[in-house]
Amino acid sequence: MSVQHPMPTEADSIAHTVLTEQVIGVLRTVYDPELPVNIYDLGLVYGIEVEPQSGRVHIKMTLTAPGCPVAQTFPGTVECALRELADVNEACVELVWEPPWDRSRMSEAARLTLGMLD
Repeated sequence: MSVQHPMPTEADSIAHTVLTEQVIGVLRTVYDPELPVNIYDLGLVYGIEVEPQSGRVHIKMTLTAPGCPVAQTFPGTVECALRELADVNEACVELVWEPPWDRSRMSEAARLTLGMLD
């Protein structure tokens, strides 16, 4: 038997967009410990899933290198920052290593900050 899910309403869509924008805003306040650029513009965030009704946020992100010294603690740092949002009840950060991060994932602003414009 298949379960039918109700179609999202316009209000659901707006809530999803608003929470996603708030999450991105928070991610832009979290800086890579070794570079003067936030993790979002650095291109470390690979996926953002939000559930406005439950307040759940799931982030898939990577680090600039698998051997990064903060690999064990940094996801917790990001989760704590996300939990500061009023509409977030649960935050989960999943570290992924595929595809490997490279500088092509950085925003133009990040490349400019790091002096890496071509």
